[in-house]
Amino acid sequence: MNTQVVSTISQPESGTSLGAEIIRAGGLVAFPTETVYGLGANGLNAQAVRGIYVAKGRPSDNPSILHVGKKSDVRRLWRRMPRLAQQLMDTFWPGPLTLIAQRSEIVPDEVTGGLDTVAVRMPADRTARMLIQKAGVPVAAPSANLSGRPSPTRAEHVLADLGGRIPLILDGGPCRYGVESTVLSLAGAPTILRPGAVTREMLAAVIGEVRLSPSLLAPLAPGEKAASPGMKYRHYAPKAELTVVIGEPRAAAKKISELYASYEMQNKVCEIAATEQTKHFYSGKRYVILGDKDHPETLCASLFAALRELDERADCILAEGVSPEEAGLAYMNRLLRAAGFRIVRV
Repeated sequence: MNTQVVSTISQPESGTSLGAEIIRAGGLVAFPTETVYGLGANGLNAQAVRGIYVAKGRPSDNPSILHVGKKSDVRRLWRRMPRLAQQLMDTFWPGPLTLIAQRSEIVPDEVTGGLDTVAVRMPADRTARMLIQKAGVPVAAPSANLSGRPSPTRAEHVLADLGGRIPLILDGGPCRYGVESTVLSLAGAPTILRPGAVTREMLAAVIGEVRLSPSLLAPLAPGEKAASPGMKYRHYAPKAELTVVIGEPRAAAKKISELYASYEMQNKVCEIAATEQTKHFYSGKRYVILGDKDHPETLCASLFAALRELDERADCILAEGVSPEEAGLAYMNRLLRAAGFRIVRV
């Protein structure tokens, strides 16, 4: 299969029209959102959704998110509207917040991974909204990468993973946030199942108390079902061995330098994922600067692209942990899962 790449920066109408035609016909289209690139199919067509799992090599019990073009579309996807949903949609939609509620009978099992709930989001990205509205159906879309690999934040990442597997990639340029949406379950007490750009503090300011899933910074318990994408399996992972070092900055940098020297003695190419505040600790070593530790949203925006870049030249990657507060929670959630929870504490 030849994969066509169409710029929606220069050709927004023709690109999204072609994509909508493919989705209505049961095919797959990769498209940009403000979070990461998604791999979309008609979310009400079970066979089309199965095609997503085949293209990605994704386990079928890993639920996907339905993307809608307008707020009112959720009413036919949920059995009933949760009490807090309208307030949250009015505040954060369109945007990087996914809401989970009891699914209606029209939502296929293939979307939900067999759960009785479904995750729904209204993206802010113009290309995504145009595509969904033209398709006229909710679009099921996990990240447009091979399962387990770092999520794609540029069209070239999608092409590297899925070229030859899907017919069309819509290129809208780099994604704004760089990590997937916040997932908030409203099936019981409001609980964050996956952190993102919409933080616990932002949600609590609108609806009051918001709980955190204990699996945000730890693996699922044995036998526990994944109620959200990004929970059950090793995700976001480079091929290189990634280790996260957590501790006071100077002590963490010292340990990273020791591990770096150890890898060098084994003739392994090692790279360090550093921040603006800690780069001075790594003079004479190979490192990249992900962003500003005091503004963890900058770390989120560059993480997946950096992991892909480092994967091309490193055998091992050493990364610094940050405080899991506000946007730092989303960063640590992705970083720890990318490392398969390989952690060194100092």
